[in-house]
Amino acid sequence: MKLQDRVAVVTGAGQGIGRAYAHRLVEEGARVVVAELNEAKGKAVAEECLAAGGQAMFVRTDVADEASCQEMVAATLRQFGRLDILVNNAAIFSTITMKPFWELGQAEWDELMAVNVRGVWLASKAVVPPMRQQRSGRIINISSAAIFMGRPHYLHYIASKGAVFAMTRAMARELGDFGITVNTITPGATYTEIPRETVTPEQRDAMLRAQCIKRPEEPRDLVGTVVFLASDDAAFVTGQTITVNGGLTFY
Repeated sequence: MKLQDRVAVVTGAGQGIGRAYAHRLVEEGARVVVAELNEAKGKAVAEECLAAGGQAMFVRTDVADEASCQEMVAATLRQFGRLDILVNNAAIFSTITMKPFWELGQAEWDELMAVNVRGVWLASKAVVPPMRQQRSGRIINISSAAIFMGRPHYLHYIASKGAVFAMTRAMARELGDFGITVNTITPGATYTEIPRETVTPEQRDAMLRAQCIKRPEEPRDLVGTVVFLASDDAAFVTGQTITVNGGLTFY
């Protein structure tokens, strides 16, 4: 119970890895806010957490919208009275159509950047006031190990996750004086219940062969790292990147 009585917001927690983060944080004693755009999925995850004996609530959240992020924080404070942890997980990925970057349309680029980059900024911006007041907080940004690989055919996604990687370091510099840590996790190709067209069977086999641990990555491989960074064990860790990909890359 490393996170007993802490309050954690997980964006994009209605499915996939975000859902796994929410469940594990509840297991560790945190009160969890499922901040999700899809109301049906978000409510379902909150109900799962409640059924497991935890404390959780759903807040419909569009991370690309500043007012929505502010309401996310306000609802959290009304319900739980504090906010200790933000996991910036929400991102556009599984719906991407892979193509050369010169075939990307401006609308595709702008839509993805609004969620994957602006969303991280706006959600982080919204949680800073209560964290500053408490003189403590944990912001955990989810990037991607793909930024180290130069993977082709979804440049807008790679660029967005590279921005998250860089933003973490700048945010850590600005927030350290307030007792707030900011770190990044860079997962590998993680397989969930969400269908993915961004990794072909051939690419999946090639990545498995290149890994030190030769099995597909699953959400359970990532949740422990989130708990560590959210806990007091990581109180002196900030501005860092932890890559969790079975040794596919060593960055």
